[in-house]
Amino acid sequence: MASIPVIVKHQGKRYDVELDPTSNGETFKFQLYSLTGVEPERQKILVKGGQLKDDTLLSSLKAKPGQTFMMMGTPSGDQGAAGLERPKEAVKFLEDMTEAEAARAAGAIPAGLQNLGNTCYLNSTLQTLRSVPELHQELQNYRPARDGVGSSLSNLSSLGLGGLGASMDLTSSLKDLFKQMGETQEGFPPLMFLNALRNVYPQFAQKDRNGHGYAQQDAEEAWSQIVSQLRQKLVIKDGEGEAATEVSFVEKYLGGRFESVTECDEVAAKEAGEQPSESSDLFYKLDCHIGKETNHLHDGILAGLEEKIEKHSPTLDRDAVYTKRSRIARLPKYLTVHFVRFFWKRDTQKKAKIMRKVTFPAELDAVDFCTDELRKQLVPIRDKVRDIRKEELDVERARKRQKLARQREEEGKGEDISSLEPMQKKKATEERVEEAKNAGKEEDTAMTDVFKTDAEYEAEKNASILAAKKELANLLDPKLAADSGTNKTGLYELRGVITHQGASADSGHYTSYVKKQSSNSKEEREDKWWWFNDDKVTEVEGSKIETLAGGGESHSALILLYRAVDLPTTE
Repeated sequence: MASIPVIVKHQGKRYDVELDPTSNGETFKFQLYSLTGVEPERQKILVKGGQLKDDTLLSSLKAKPGQTFMMMGTPSGDQGAAGLERPKEAVKFLEDMTEAEAARAAGAIPAGLQNLGNTCYLNSTLQTLRSVPELHQELQNYRPARDGVGSSLSNLSSLGLGGLGASMDLTSSLKDLFKQMGETQEGFPPLMFLNALRNVYPQFAQKDRNGHGYAQQDAEEAWSQIVSQLRQKLVIKDGEGEAATEVSFVEKYLGGRFESVTECDEVAAKEAGEQPSESSDLFYKLDCHIGKETNHLHDGILAGLEEKIEKHSPTLDRDAVYTKRSRIARLPKYLTVHFVRFFWKRDTQKKAKIMRKVTFPAELDAVDFCTDELRKQLVPIRDKVRDIRKEELDVERARKRQKLARQREEEGKGEDISSLEPMQKKKATEERVEEAKNAGKEEDTAMTDVFKTDAEYEAEKNASILAAKKELANLLDPKLAADSGTNKTGLYELRGVITHQGASADSGHYTSYVKKQSSNSKEEREDKWWWFNDDKVTEVEGSKIETLAGGGESHSALILLYRAVDLPTTE
């Protein structure tokens, strides 16, 4: 099929391009890359029906000789087509990569974990923990304490025998496991880590009641025990230079702090002059209590921040019921939320499951759970972040309207009316004449108020973010700004979900969902997730997460992992 000469307009310039109907949109974009210097992924080519996609066959466009296409987009740098450089690293095809190289390639499917006999509770927990990039980084620097045999065996990790020492150190074992998982796309057996877990916590070595292998365990208990070990073992440097101090990784990134007031419920104690007591406690997860009226995560967390306890009253000289009300004084960068779905059922001697449906948001506003002092610091920042987002969204929508207007304009100019019926042809001709009359009158207004170039919109966006960033810098409390392990916006984005299927904690099946991260912001906006079902790993749409609210024995959320929404930047 012969090529078709077409015209491509970009930033006021016209380019004569030979369009090959047998190729696709990606090939066409590379042609334009050589002419304009705009990378294919940054190009937006308007065609009938929307934007040209990479996999679109050009023959489907039914382009005519001389037809004009509009292209939008700017190069990532200042260089133009003349600034094209040879890649610094030679292109390597997938079939030529080693297994480790393929596993680290962009978009590679992550490794699953083999089920070693009722170990789905552990697999789902490990996959969710692995979604914390800061944990990866700090584990690489981890060196176990020198305590004789355990330390000597752990040092064998440099020879590829880290599993021997890891059996003495759960944190070393986790370091080795994550490293091994990062070098394969196959289902990996977490045998060494499982042995280490059972050595440190014998409860996970409990045998099944029927005598067939090991018993099923609770993923929340596994999560809590692993985090507890990391809290003790994984000590990192916080700060730079001589001012650097050693802190627990868990306390910095996963630990929050409560400020609580405990008060006796009995009037007699108050009349006797007993005063409420204040306390400060660290926490590593929030509990979402599920009652008869709990429909949303927000309600369950608030219920969990108030508890009844029984203790000795010094004024009454006997045990009495107290109410402990807590609020958060420090929000961690990573917030773990536990749905308290399991309770001990005496008649069956099992942990039964609360089936009630409790919805949870993709973005959690944690300000309502905070102390008055922290709330005053966070509310202005949270509101400013939302204003910035709205402004960015408005700019993006304006750009889309601009594209649509240009597309319609080009389609109108290039439309062939020769095949229309007489009356249709007459109407089309009249419309064009009318447009021509109005064009002169509205040209200045259209160019000024409606038609902005990509560069102008990009400049508007960057200026807006930069101005807002300066405002945020003034709003941000110095102590809050200096703590790199805390949430500075009060907002959280959902990153991981551990689910349970079944009616009891002693049975059923655990899986996990982890949000797919990418350096490409467009891909992140597509809201894709990895579903880890033991050694099976599947990509699913974000809409799947909405079905995990519970309401039956099907998969329902048990643990949520939220990550703090960062302050916006101009980068």
